Amino acid sequence: MLLSLLPAFLAAVPLSLGGQVPIVDGVYGGVRNLTTSSRGNVKPASLSVTATTPGKIRAVENTGICETTPGVFSASGYGDLTSTESLFFWYFAARENNDTAPLALWFNGGPGSSSMLGLFQENGPCRINNASTAVTLNPNSWNTNANMLYIDQPVGVGFSHGTMNVGTSEEAAANVWTFLQIFLSDSRFSSLQSRDLAIWTESYGGHYGPTFAAYFLSQNAAIAAGTISGITLNLKTLGIGDGLTDPLSQYPGYITYAGSNPYHPLVSTSTINRANSSWLSSTGCKEQITACNNNGSNKVCSAAQSFCNNNILSPLAGNFDVSSSVLATNPDPYPPDLTSYLNKIGTEAGAESTWQETNINVYDNFAATGDWMRTSSPDLESVINAGIRVTIYDGDADYILNFNGVEAMTNSLETQFTSLFQAQSFESWTVDGQLAGQVKNAGTFSYIRIYGAGHEVPAYKFGTLAYGEAALQMFQQTMAHQSLVST
Repeated sequence: MLLSLLPAFLAAVPLSLGGQVPIVDGVYGGVRNLTTSSRGNVKPASLSVTATTPGKIRAVENTGICETTPGVFSASGYGDLTSTESLFFWYFAARENNDTAPLALWFNGGPGSSSMLGLFQENGPCRINNASTAVTLNPNSWNTNANMLYIDQPVGVGFSHGTMNVGTSEEAAANVWTFLQIFLSDSRFSSLQSRDLAIWTESYGGHYGPTFAAYFLSQNAAIAAGTISGITLNLKTLGIGDGLTDPLSQYPGYITYAGSNPYHPLVSTSTINRANSSWLSSTGCKEQITACNNNGSNKVCSAAQSFCNNNILSPLAGNFDVSSSVLATNPDPYPPDLTSYLNKIGTEAGAESTWQETNINVYDNFAATGDWMRTSSPDLESVINAGIRVTIYDGDADYILNFNGVEAMTNSLETQFTSLFQAQSFESWTVDGQLAGQVKNAGTFSYIRIYGAGHEVPAYKFGTLAYGEAALQMFQQTMAHQSLVST
């Protein structure tokens, strides 16, 4: 009875309930009637303070809002791409050895979701409390040994504001590149130009991460060839958590995980059977994803997203919150909502617009191009083959980008390490002696399944470990250009 009421319930709830996976017309990852959706809208928020300085950084420093460790520098504000496009950022210097530590970028997914989710719910210097009223210092912050830069992108996401004309991962990559050129040219951050650079991302970051990394490498090559001018980005690392990279290999994972996972079935056998039929039918999800990636038009790819998410992704979620963990029914109050807190401190942090978890206009731009269903595996393969240290990680209590699908994606990659990776068996992975997951390492490529974690892996704890402790070990080992090993 409860499951039968779920579609009506989802249709009635606000968009934000879906977290990094927006709900459209009651469907996780649904596609709005595209006759009412267009690209190039302006964010519906108060933009009375929009004086920008194209090509410059505007920031407030050391507000003490999140990082309270003595002597650790922080800055938040805007990088103005143009007079009508401004990306919000929040930077935290490393707590240790910040004058030599690498620079790590963090991006949340959506598409259209704010990277403040990662900052305040996951791996930042502070964590929001369960009442969503205040923050406490995070001892397992990723800025322990790395300079962290959280970016709200594309334009319109989170505190970012302006003309929203980005609708593909490639367009987003170009904007992020431009932002970094501006950021690293600013005297406050120019010392970071020569540091090792890492991209870390999750969820729709399965698209963003490979695309951004491949774009950075191509721009570096163009600088080296003298065809463009700019600051070479010293990219060394790519990390992707619970990411959507290759829909063709990942969508069958929904069918598998819904019926059999480490915890409990999510839906009835009849619901699973209907989803399987929708996958296999002659006009079904598999065929539509294949057509999309065989030079399919935006219309073909957008239709594939609509069909597959209406008939497979959304129905198989059951009454569980896809933005958190299958251990919690829908809606799950954890991780705590950020909206009231961020809008309370926004002005102090240099923000000029009202914060929202996910911007539906940005999401609609991506849905209109069908970017969701276009594979990012070729970019991921090229990045791995370029010698970049790559770690793919997934929480075993996450449905929406579950380990069945992500592991199928990693097994389908064709790289210099494919044979070695496929020949490997999983090894147990421990953190301070506590079993915390299982891992495979092959050359500079690693995949890890982390126990007890939902969609936002660093937000969870397991066994005797603290919140984010396992994720921090994974992060630090990867940033040190090491394979993932037990401690």
